[in-house]
Amino acid sequence: MRPSSLLAVFSFLGCLLAMNHPSLGQEQQMAGTIWTQLPALPDREGFAGSFAGVSNGALVVAGGANFPERRPWEGGAKIWYDTAFVLDAPNGTWRTGMRLPRPLGYGVSVSTEKGIVCAGGSDSTQHSADVFLLTWQAGELHSQPLPSLPRPCALMCGVMAGGKLYIAGGLARPDAVETLHTFWRLDLSQPKPVWEELEPWPGPARMLATAGAIGDDVYLFSGADLKAGVDGKPERIWLKDAYRYRPGSGWQKLADLPRVAVAAPSPAVLREPSTLAIIGGDDGSQLGVDPLSHVGFPRKVQLYDTVHDRWSLGEEVPFSLVTTPSVQWQDHTVIPGGEAKPAIRSPQVWWNGP
Repeated sequence: MRPSSLLAVFSFLGCLLAMNHPSLGQEQQMAGTIWTQLPALPDREGFAGSFAGVSNGALVVAGGANFPERRPWEGGAKIWYDTAFVLDAPNGTWRTGMRLPRPLGYGVSVSTEKGIVCAGGSDSTQHSADVFLLTWQAGELHSQPLPSLPRPCALMCGVMAGGKLYIAGGLARPDAVETLHTFWRLDLSQPKPVWEELEPWPGPARMLATAGAIGDDVYLFSGADLKAGVDGKPERIWLKDAYRYRPGSGWQKLADLPRVAVAAPSPAVLREPSTLAIIGGDDGSQLGVDPLSHVGFPRKVQLYDTVHDRWSLGEEVPFSLVTTPSVQWQDHTVIPGGEAKPAIRSPQVWWNGP
């Protein structure tokens, strides 16, 4: 048999094998980044806007909101929660019975050596300036107050960089028709930390952006601005610009994202020493689509090369989840639930590991 014929036979057999083993084909498609599910959150609906992080080696997911009875187009009401869940190990069982100080969601949460810092957010009536530290210790979840934000804020993004917490943008009130153009920093290493108001990025104000960090540098990606429509209600301005903040030298405009990524899991995931990954996000392409016809949010990963200021496309993840944090746990990235479609949550918990 000729070499070309042998090659054709092997190619055919390879395709047949992938067809008969979908998981094999999926792993190849993901180019080495394999996503699997951890135990689902112990809630039928799941949540969007949860706080999440790692304390004393355990994964903590708390707060958030959902529509437990009916969807908003059916007259259903959004409910905020104070419930908290703890997972000691990837193959473990979620612990229940813990609570936040009050129902809260849609703030910023970051893992630190001291515990999980939770900042701002909202409940059913107002936005909050509260900041507190969650710690998991001896089978109990503890909450300790930290200095409040300069003003109430929700739907912002934040990240730890160089031992400091940075928070960018957001909304000051539930009925706001404009977003915040604010950039705050809190040095958690200080005995009595105080929030600093820094110069904001040179682009539009925004909410639901994605933050990122490498070393001391802070990155700000995409999000949405707001304007008042003809009826006075807020309308989104979809953004795909990007910026870097470097202490001592300020902000620099970066290359635009290949596409808009509103409410993507934040912070962006560090891959390799100099690449940040934005997982999914809402690109606005289904704005105005009947919610029952919505097909879910984009699943393609966008990769930013911080050295060469350029973008590329990565794998397609097997989930559609936005308005949720990303968490680094045991050297893996965890996406703990989120919004799978408009007003539809998911209790699924994904991580990029076997």
